[in-house]
Amino acid sequence: MKNPALYGEYSKGAGPTVAQFGGKLVSFDVASETIEGKPPGPQTVIIEFESVDKAKAWYNSPGYQAVVGKRLAATEGFAVISQTMNVGKR
Repeated sequence: MKNPALYGEYSKGAGPTVAQFGGKLVSFDVASETIEGKPPGPQTVIIEFESVDKAKAWYNSPGYQAVVGKRLAATEGFAVISQTMNVGKR
């Protein structure tokens, strides 16, 4: 995190865009503990969408693209799309 204030602006703008695409914040952890490898920092954010297509539509949407530059300027990190398999839903 290089600029918490700018990241706060990003969060306020990004939140509504996530909801527009049916996304749900699953985890926001500012103190993730790395047990292997070297990530750029301790913050982890996980957002769930119903499909990869929805996640990509959100990321590429005009609304999100209008604010993502703030995240890129405020932090060092990366974003990934991960597909999970339902294994033994309880």
